[in-house]
Amino acid sequence: MDIATTLSLLARHPEATVDLAELALALAREEYADLDIEAYLSELDAMAFELRPRLRGSLTARVRMLARYLFQDMGFHGNAQNYYDPRNSYFNQVLDRRLGIPLTLSLLALAVGQRAGLCVQGVGLPGHFIARADDGEEMVLFDPFHEGRLLTPEDCELLVHEVTGQHFEATPEALAPASALAVAVRLLTNLKGIYLRTSEFARAARVISRLRLLLPDDPVQDRDLGATLLHAGRPGAALDRLEAYLTRVPAAEDRAAVEKLLCQARRELARWN
Repeated sequence: MDIATTLSLLARHPEATVDLAELALALAREEYADLDIEAYLSELDAMAFELRPRLRGSLTARVRMLARYLFQDMGFHGNAQNYYDPRNSYFNQVLDRRLGIPLTLSLLALAVGQRAGLCVQGVGLPGHFIARADDGEEMVLFDPFHEGRLLTPEDCELLVHEVTGQHFEATPEALAPASALAVAVRLLTNLKGIYLRTSEFARAARVISRLRLLLPDDPVQDRDLGATLLHAGRPGAALDRLEAYLTRVPAAEDRAAVEKLLCQARRELARWN
């Protein structure tokens, strides 16, 4: 998978059919250069092969078995103690360490469940990612971060309120499957926040450059990339992105702050020349 081509495709066609496990691994390879994508995909195939004969009965029973296999037999669980460890957002590390966040553990459930014959998709609740299984007659919601516990729509409303403090109405539209674009944006946005919080600006810039491919109509990504490149010691590249932001949003509310960053970038660039 060529990651730049795939992200550009998703920007144009958010519902495009993409193997989300492969996409997550391709993004992880940008941090872990020696990552063997095919080896990890084979590992997922092996899990699905082992699980498939156990999936019997109603959809609820099959979802329970998927959860039991992943979160009891295989030992995957949510990393509540170190939630913002970036390794929780890299799918290879999730598979190696058996630790993840709601999004990456939901991707695990999708990858293994789909390969085993279940129709499993992700649901991007505000502040928390969950999974859903469908069989054409029934739909089952479950929470991979909490060992696959089954959820009602009312549970989802409470969960969102607990996480965000905000009111949430679990309408059918709000519980609809997340597109491949939405999953990729959420994964990269998590990493962007982590790296900015820890001042790892070179890594943050790499992640934001990928978000720009996914969200070409979002000028904020230009601004954020410019500011991050400046902090990473790349004033020339920062100038391009900050100027692009002001060109696209000439009446931006933060124009004065961005112009200060531009002045700083020009000073630093002049010092080098």
